[in-house]
Amino acid sequence: MAQAETAETANGAEGPRPSGGARLRALLRGRPGDRDIWRRGILLAAAAVLLALVMVLHARIPNRVGNLGSLVETFLPWFGLLVPLILLGALLRRSATALVALLLPLVVWLNLFGGLLTGKSAADGGDLTVATHNVNAGNPDPAGTAREVAASGADVLALQELPAGQVAVYEEALAATYPYHAVEGTVGLWSRYPLSGHAPVDIGLGWVRAMRATVTAPGGAVEVYVAHLPSVRVKLNAGFTAGQRDASADALGEAIARARHDRVVLLGDLNGTMNDRALNAVTSQMRSTQGAAGDGMGFTWPAAFPMARIDQIMVRGMEPVASWSLPRTDSDHLPIAARVSF
Repeated sequence: MAQAETAETANGAEGPRPSGGARLRALLRGRPGDRDIWRRGILLAAAAVLLALVMVLHARIPNRVGNLGSLVETFLPWFGLLVPLILLGALLRRSATALVALLLPLVVWLNLFGGLLTGKSAADGGDLTVATHNVNAGNPDPAGTAREVAASGADVLALQELPAGQVAVYEEALAATYPYHAVEGTVGLWSRYPLSGHAPVDIGLGWVRAMRATVTAPGGAVEVYVAHLPSVRVKLNAGFTAGQRDASADALGEAIARARHDRVVLLGDLNGTMNDRALNAVTSQMRSTQGAAGDGMGFTWPAAFPMARIDQIMVRGMEPVASWSLPRTDSDHLPIAARVSF
């Protein structure tokens, strides 16, 4: 029997399969005496170094030409997808140089976003649950969308992109869950607890797309801001057009800086990510609940295949406990929710 097995092996039958590490070493060794293993793949190595530099120095990429810096920062997490592509090229080229260089972007990406890969949401706790949703002006089922987000159990719910002709539909659908509400322009706030002092917030648009109100929760007063910043576009002839969004973000940041209460919550569609330097007027003074207590990247747009988290829940004077995305509705955005502690 042993002789037969030896013969089969000698005739090409499969013996014990090498481990993954052994296969990688064999791939890199290439032909015996191959001295080009460190000379091949120089362009791949240069691409890896360039990728690392873009991620490390993203804040230094200028916005003067087509808001390129903000565009890069909007989709910065997706730059990590280039790492496995370069890895594949390095293996095919049998390039040790490219493999070593690839460690640079891998370490940088993990430093920037690795913390989002671990679950930080607490199973319970928190004094207030808040939610926000851009319901989409063209939503074919506003009542159904309202009921779905109300089922999240949020104590405070913010809605954006409310058409004037459909405000009554949302009010009726949410009345049983939220006895208090206020609508200013195209944004609204619904609450289980009393609201006071609601007023529009001027973000320089000429029409109302932001508001504030005080929620008197059992643990104390919370100043809540609801905002829908202007949309951005990517155009071949103009680049990343975000000037109006940027100016509105500055105005919103100034308004939040003047908040009268220590506890502040911002809910809304900011049409920008936490990495985008154009939102610094807001992000520099508030914490993202997703970054502090979320699970995963928490992308919200577009709902069919989320690529960026442009809907935000941010707090000041409170501690994020949990942050998560809600099930998809008939909107092109995903609703999000968070629990915060006083």
